[in-house]
Order: sequence, then structure tokens, then C-alpha cells
Amino acid sequence: MFRAQLRRRPFVYTQNTIRLSRLSSTSSLGSDTPLIRLRNATIYKDSIDQNNASPLFSDLNFTLPPTGAHWAIVSATSSARTDLLKVLSGRYLCAPPTARSYPYLLHNNTPHHRAIGYIGFDAERSGLGGTAVKGEYLSQRYEAHREVTDWSLLEYLEGNTELNALEKPADYLDTHMLSDVIANLNLDSLLHLPVSNLSNGQTRRARIAKALLAKPELLLLDGPFMGLDPMTTVHISSFLQQMAEKSSPNIILSLRIGDDVPSWITHVLVIDPETNTKVRYQGTRDDVLKDLRQARRDDGFHITLRRSITLAAARPSRAKIRKSNLSRDGLPETHLPIPLGEPLVEMQGVKVSYGLDNELSKRTVLGNWSESVNGTEKKGLWWNVRRGERWGVFGPNGSGKTTLLSLITSDHPQTYGLPIKLFGRSRIPSPGELGISIFELQSRIGHSSPEVHTYFPKQLSIRRVLESAWADTPLSKPRLTRQKDIRVDSFLRWFAPELSPTKTSELQVIASKLRKSGPTSPEVKRQLERLNIANDDLDWADTMTFRDLPFSSQRLLLFLRALISEPDLIILDEALSGMDKAVREKCLLFLAHGEKLEYKSGSKIVNSVQMNNDLINFGGIQDSQALLTISHSTEDIPGCIRQWICLPEPSEGKPARVGELPGPLELHPDSWSEIWNLASKRPQRL
Repeated sequence: MFRAQLRRRPFVYTQNTIRLSRLSSTSSLGSDTPLIRLRNATIYKDSIDQNNASPLFSDLNFTLPPTGAHWAIVSATSSARTDLLKVLSGRYLCAPPTARSYPYLLHNNTPHHRAIGYIGFDAERSGLGGTAVKGEYLSQRYEAHREVTDWSLLEYLEGNTELNALEKPADYLDTHMLSDVIANLNLDSLLHLPVSNLSNGQTRRARIAKALLAKPELLLLDGPFMGLDPMTTVHISSFLQQMAEKSSPNIILSLRIGDDVPSWITHVLVIDPETNTKVRYQGTRDDVLKDLRQARRDDGFHITLRRSITLAAARPSRAKIRKSNLSRDGLPETHLPIPLGEPLVEMQGVKVSYGLDNELSKRTVLGNWSESVNGTEKKGLWWNVRRGERWGVFGPNGSGKTTLLSLITSDHPQTYGLPIKLFGRSRIPSPGELGISIFELQSRIGHSSPEVHTYFPKQLSIRRVLESAWADTPLSKPRLTRQKDIRVDSFLRWFAPELSPTKTSELQVIASKLRKSGPTSPEVKRQLERLNIANDDLDWADTMTFRDLPFSSQRLLLFLRALISEPDLIILDEALSGMDKAVREKCLLFLAHGEKLEYKSGSKIVNSVQMNNDLINFGGIQDSQALLTISHSTEDIPGCIRQWICLPEPSEGKPARVGELPGPLELHPDSWSEIWNLASKRPQRL
């Protein structure tokens, strides 16, 4: 009966939608009884031997009252904010043990691991969080056949994800709360879908719903807005605000540097960007902003942090903040023309549906519209990608963006039966024309995405990850040449500060000497040329594995893998999400200019040592290549993006909208509103 009611219940955003019951009562305790207290705590990851282990945090002080304080944790690195949230949840070792306590929970005799929920969006991307609901391989998400273990979203929320589950008591699940959470997180239409079929944004909402049903006293959300479209971000933030204001549950967010701190956040904690082991600023929003202004530091970290904390209505636009007429990846305000080549992707009436042959029972996820093609109305998506084009693919969560890219990479089974040509050929042979094989496709496409990250073999060495760009599969033997080896070495040296345990390589040592000695010399050029012969400074790349790297560095390595073979088509599907700010900006500059340009003192763009010595091995994306990028954050969108396509909700029946950007999106912020059509969409409060 309850399932039928959920299926029939329509979703509407109204002022009175939220009917969440109070998850806990705090009336029996005074407001001065902390939920969490840390006093001069030193935190170790797996050892308290101070002689052999470096602490994650030193002299950590933090107090969280049971009501009234809504915190945001901000840091320059994703690992630092993730570690701090885990410290608050009771993870890791604390010295002395009494420095971390939970007075409020102790009074209620509630174990902290049950009262505190943690959801890792930023650094833990494994399906729906240890529930055995993730598919076994990439294309399983798009298959029509359902296995016994392909649990539906409703089964996941109800906790029925076991084949031989024990009988549960009748009152184990709060059905009223389940109904309200489903409505407020807009999950009604997704209840019958397998959780492995959900998009990244839909998965995020599902995990928040699951965490709320556990009725925690405190909910720790690690990067909750990453990967969400602008409208969904507003709705989710409004929903979290109303829960936080009722302290049901209390909420602590972690945010990247550059993310806007929501207006309802009352307190901010900033981790020191230089050490990542101490707290630099902590207190109310106004107090932290006051401290930032008194510090009078104009480095990129402080400028970006002040902008994040200041409310949007009280700060100038991003275009006015920048003093340079170049984007952060060194591109001019107006795009220069690029000669276009032949089509690499041709879609002529693509429509992706699931279900029976009966049209009424089909569920269409892409192409559920008609559009004008040469003056004639035709059904489905008509879209071409030509050599030299730089496309941004946008649309709400669940609009089919990843499905669209899966048709191009041929991970989607329907690629074989739809009117699609890839590099001038169909997947299935036709009379007089050979079909294109999956191995040829993979050799001509560089692809990085959260899905690739999830399924990528974690046991490969750092060097093998890059070399696998020239292999049929990540575990196959790569087809290498001397020039390819040199290319791999140059990528490793350029990003040694982000990948190596020593945070440097011989290239950085030479560059450091040059900054002190001045102009280049023949001796310096000989040293640089020697790097192409010997690679004894890169031994770490053969011993460290992909698994050994932090999340941000793993994303970086997959991004480099998509570029290193200079494929005809580069696909970056949320490839930069989860990266630390400095790493992300270095990647954007590398995509545009390769080894030609680098950052000096964190923000100034200058010629590199290789550029000054005419020893460039990789010069960035070429005019002969095409680029497809998916992102919901302007910070992650390359400045070279010229064309854009915005997909509609599948239920709207409206065609996809397309347009062109006059220059880097960063320097033309009004184009963001045009892409999302925000002028006609005013977000409603939940």
C-alpha cells in the first residue's frame, strides 16, 4: 500500500512541503552542553607514536553546540576537509583520548557512531556507500536487463538490499518521514529505477535521503553541492537550511575554496592552506570575514576565501574582480577563430528509451522531442561535433548528459542501433562500409569521468596509468615508442609536485635555480635535454600505485591520461570535480598551453623553462582535436569552450538549446545565465 501511495504521489515545491518530524529532542539539556568538543587535540591517522607518525591535525579546538550553529569547513585540499569531518565523526586516533568528547551524546547514552552520519561526496565515490548496489562494469548502468541484485531506489531507502534478509519489525521504518524525504528531495519519479541507473546528482539526493532516515543528531556532508546543476543546488541548499534551523539534524558542510558559502551558514572553519594540519580561522561568519580583512593578505587563497564568504548580493561580479583581460587558463577575452574540420560525431535523430515496445510504457531519457532540421521538424537529437570544436554539455541532473557521452564512447548498448556515426562510420558494418571497432574508438578518444574513476584498476602504478592511454584496455600491454616514453616522463615531471611523495622532480630543481640565476644558459639547456635521456628522478612513478594517491591526485592522473596520447576527441565529464583549487587551475592551464606556460607565485602566468629553451614536448590541445566538457561549476569549465548545448528535462518535451560563447566563460559571466535560461527560472523555496 505504501509503495503504491509513493508511486502515485506527485512532487511539488511548496512552502508547506517539509513535514519532517523532529529527529531528536534537546529540551532536556542546556544549550551549553556541546554535541562535540575538541580541546588541544592531536589527531593521528593510524598511529599515536609521535616519533614515527606525522599528525593529521595539531592543537585542534572545536566546539559544536546542539542547536543554533550551522558550520561550513573550507580548505585548499579535499583531503584536509574530509579528514576533519571524519575526526568529528569519531574516526582516527586522538591524543590524548580525552581531548575529543561528545558530552551531549554521553548524557543521552547514545553511541556517537549511530548519532553522527557522514556522507562523502568529495572523496568517496563508490556508488551509494557500501550498500553493494554499484554495477560490476561501466555499461551495466545502461542495460535494460535487470539482475536480482539491481535494487530499486525504494528498496535502497527501505533498507531491503539483501537477498535473504531477516524479517524486520513492523515499526522499524518511519513511513511518514520516508514519504516526506522522498517528496522534498524530488525522488518520486525515481523510486522504481535501479540505483545503479541513477545519475551522479540523483545518487547524491538518494544518499542524503538515506542518511536522514537513520535520524542522526549530526549529519556531516562532504562537498554536497559538487556535481549538482544550479537549480538543484538551490533546492537542496534550501532543504538543508530548513533541517539545520530545526536542528533535525544538525548539519556541517565541507566546501572547496571558491564555492559560495550558503547564506544560512552561521559559522566558518578554515584550515590553514600552508600546513593543512592546523585551523587558520574559526568563528562566526562575520568574525571570520573580519579576520580575513584585517590579515590584509592578497594571495589567491585569501581573495577567493573572502569572496566565498561574502554574500553574492554584497560583492562585485567575478568579471570586475579580475584585473587581467586573460582568463585563469591564459586565454584572451575574445575567442580566436579555429578552422573546423570533418564531423567526428554525427547524431541524426537519436532517441534513447527503456522499456517495452509499447510507446506508453517506454521511459525516454534522451531525445524526447522534435526539432527543426533545415526547416523540417524531425524527432530526436540532431547534433554534430566537428574537428576543432570545443563543446560544453549542460543540463539538469538526469537530463541525459552522461548518456549522451556514453553513446559516443560506445559504452551504451543502444549505440549499435541508433543513427550515430563516429569518425565517419557506424558501429555496425553496412554494405560496402566497415563498422568502427571499440578498440579504434578507444584509441581516438580520451575520456575522464567519475565512472571511469570508479572502475579504473587501482593496482596500476602511476606510470602505467598514463601508459594505458596507448593500450586496448587499462590492463593490456601498451604500445609504446621512445617518443611516447619521453611524453610520459614530461607529464610526470610537470605534475611531480602533485603526484610524487617528495613534491618535486629534477625539472622543478632546474627551474628553481633559473629563478635565482636569471637568464637561461647553455648549461641549463643541456640539463633539460638530459631529462629526455635519463629518468632516474621518476622512480616513484614505478613504485607508487593509483591507490596510493589521494582523491584529488587520482582525478588529476585520469585527466592527464585523457590528454597524453593527443586523441582526436577529448571527453571531460566532471573530470575536474574533486580536485583541489590549485591543481584544477594548473590542469586548465595545461589543457590550453601544455608546457609552454606556468603559474608564478600562485597566480601570475609566465613562460616556462621549456618554453624559454625551445624544449616543448606537449603544447596543449591542438586545433585538430575536438573537446567535450560536462560540468555544473563555472570553475571547472575550460576557457577554450566555444559552443554549448543544454539538454532539457526528459519530461519537458522541449528540444535541446545550443549557442556560442564570445570568449572564456569566466570573463563573460552573463553567458552562464543564458546557458541555463535562469532569467526565466526563478528558484522556489522548498
